[in-house]
Amino acid sequence: MLYIVPSPIGNLQDITLRALEVLKKADLILAEDTRNSSRLLNHYQLVKPLTPYHQHNEHKILHHLTDQLLQGKTMALITDAGTPGISDPAFLLVRECIKVGVPVECLPGATAFVPALVNSGLPMNRFCFEGFLPLKKGRQSLLKQLALEERTLIFYESPMRLVKTLEEFIGYFGAERPCCVSRELTKIYEENKRGTLREVCDHFSAKSVKGEIVIIVGGKG
Repeated sequence: MLYIVPSPIGNLQDITLRALEVLKKADLILAEDTRNSSRLLNHYQLVKPLTPYHQHNEHKILHHLTDQLLQGKTMALITDAGTPGISDPAFLLVRECIKVGVPVECLPGATAFVPALVNSGLPMNRFCFEGFLPLKKGRQSLLKQLALEERTLIFYESPMRLVKTLEEFIGYFGAERPCCVSRELTKIYEENKRGTLREVCDHFSAKSVKGEIVIIVGGKG
């Protein structure tokens, strides 16, 4: 059995009782970064073998993992924060498990874009999740396409690229398009900055930015 286990996006208390039970009974925990995951496990006094599973090795160890699963091992896949597969590795392993007949179960839990969307004040009945935009190839054509999207748009971004991305959004979507930038969600210094793209861009241009970033942009009116 392969379990997909969401991990807290900031506050370590944001983990379900069921997730802790699954981690406790797993034979092996696959972790995006074993150092980060060790902090979570140590917090809950869970002693389990960890092995790295990330975008740089997922192709290489895929069949080795599925062979172990077929032999009866129970594995839990976690990432540094949030639900595996949402802008983090998981897809390849889940697809291969389904292909070879290994049962897969995904637990409900933390995902950064959900609280960011809900507290943005923007329409949430229909939305388009884009995650991280491509850095180069296809970026401009995608932004041109998204400028016509009527649903609320959701993006992930790094602190170092936040202002540049907001400036691009102004160019493609218009300075008056409503948006909300959420960072450090569930942590002590959580911030949700709402306003027009120009107002939000000016706000973050004047300060040093840290933490994981979620950008919510209103659809074309």
